[in-house]
Amino acid sequence: MSCEIEVDGLIKRFGTNTVLNGIDLCLKPGERVAIIGPSGTGKSTLLRCLNWLDRPDEGRIVIGDLQVDAAKAGKSQILALRRRTGFVFQNYALFANKTARENIMEGLTTVRGWPKDKALARADKILSQIGLGDRGDSYPSGMSGGQQQRVGIGRAMALDADLMLFDEPTSALDPEWVGEVLDLIRAIADGRQTMLIVTHEMQFAREIADRIVFMEGGRIVEQGPPDQIFGNPQDDRTRSFLRRVG
Repeated sequence: MSCEIEVDGLIKRFGTNTVLNGIDLCLKPGERVAIIGPSGTGKSTLLRCLNWLDRPDEGRIVIGDLQVDAAKAGKSQILALRRRTGFVFQNYALFANKTARENIMEGLTTVRGWPKDKALARADKILSQIGLGDRGDSYPSGMSGGQQQRVGIGRAMALDADLMLFDEPTSALDPEWVGEVLDLIRAIADGRQTMLIVTHEMQFAREIADRIVFMEGGRIVEQGPPDQIFGNPQDDRTRSFLRRVG
């Protein structure tokens, strides 16, 4: 099966600090890939570069027939890339002055250019799918952390993107809300949505992912099926990390 998403030679620097140092990655249609590794190793930066929230310094991103070269990407290519990727932030990143429904509609009207009535119908459908059909008029301040994150996931779902990016989706949640968010991500994964998930929840990664990618020092050190990575890692750095988090 051919790659749906390719990342070739991705490099990102912040000043003199090279955060991503030549990332190559291929995702097949419907593949769920979990990225694990120590803090500060570039996992979240990789996701942000794939959505162009951070502009990579070098490399190329391919999604279907869209190719975006870091050296010469223009506004139209960046917008096209964002239309094909949905991003779920670890801190929800909802608009405080917009209702749950309006937060979900935002990407449809601004990124997709949908008319308001079409976006409204889509948002109401998504609200039902994420179990918040009765909270469409609620503002983030009146919702639990778990509900806010479900709205954040719903906003990404609404775009019907080729690739969904989850950046530590449970890290900002109180323990009581983690389960409901993970259940929603499992449900999305069951629909064979292509997804990249940065997570510190090792058991969840093992359950949901077709492939585990271990990163350290801005590089991919090792990758493979969950049983291999968690049961028989080949690299000393992977083994050391898993001992610490296990």
